[in-house]
Amino acid sequence: MTLILENVSKKAGGQTHIYPTDLTLSKGTMNVLLGPTLSGKTSLMRVMAGLDAPETGRIIWNGDDVTGQRVQDRQVAMVYQQFINYPSMSVFENIASPLRLMGKSSSEVDAAVRQTADLMKLTPMLDRKPLELSGGQQQRCALARALVKNAGLVLLDEPLANLDYKLREELRAEIPKIFEESGAIFVYATTEPEEALLLGGNTATLWEGRVTQFGPTPRVYRQPVNATTARVFSDPPMNFLQISKTGQKLMFGNGQSAVASGKLAELADGRYLAGFRPNHLEISKHGEEAMEFTARLVVTELTGSETFVHVDHSGARWVGVVHGVHDLPLETDMQVYLDPAHVYVFGEDGALVASAAYALAA
Repeated sequence: MTLILENVSKKAGGQTHIYPTDLTLSKGTMNVLLGPTLSGKTSLMRVMAGLDAPETGRIIWNGDDVTGQRVQDRQVAMVYQQFINYPSMSVFENIASPLRLMGKSSSEVDAAVRQTADLMKLTPMLDRKPLELSGGQQQRCALARALVKNAGLVLLDEPLANLDYKLREELRAEIPKIFEESGAIFVYATTEPEEALLLGGNTATLWEGRVTQFGPTPRVYRQPVNATTARVFSDPPMNFLQISKTGQKLMFGNGQSAVASGKLAELADGRYLAGFRPNHLEISKHGEEAMEFTARLVVTELTGSETFVHVDHSGARWVGVVHGVHDLPLETDMQVYLDPAHVYVFGEDGALVASAAYALAA
């Protein structure tokens, strides 16, 4: 069971929502579409589902071209950000509704509903109405109605966005287990890098209608092929700094330098763009190799266990995520530190050329 997108693109109102895209999704995989709002996640899912026709390209499902096939005739289910349940029907009847439309017998409906309800931990609530359920239970009901169809492709468009933190964490942990048991192809859209990492599987990063990288989630996170992917797969976004390499030295603006070791030593002399994640920007020095920069503190945000430190370094805005609560004077100069072991180096075209921590990009 595979879903293949060949050179698929989508336009609407004269604007390109999806640029030509190739993707292959395999049976029993969790596939995350990660990108900011308006990056093309929902547009891509609607094309996958058959709700919208692509401008160019083909959609191949299990070897068959289904590009022009109606969504009703496809083995697909979709769950949206908003809870879509029938308020006048019981949880049982909500879950059963797609099976009844398919003409299943009463015994088949009963068996399938109870099996799916058990999987979704809804068995005690089958006689209740959706409005009698908590937010998490309502979303479980919507998920159950999608899963009970035994669809080969399940599309989840930011399904946890409207839930509170506790419910999101609970369902994030459950969804990978559910997908493993179902054996379907799951496609899950999110704006949150942390959610992609928690879900695992594969991740496609999207930016302005383009898939910038697709592969196993840990690899995409650790080895972004370009600066755009690195920016998308970082929250807060990755920090950047212009650098140059001469001989065995890397020059990091304002006269700061570091020895080009490991893969960085293989770089040709020239100008590059260095990237580093916010959790690697420190406000105190750790290790002899750490480079020191002077920056002006602009904003601090306290999250309880961490402090987000926003600084301005020579016109570039950086964010550091620092452990603990720190009361720092705003609009003053301060020292920040960066271990060169955590630096990614991108070429002038934005492509990853090397990183100190990981091998050269393929």
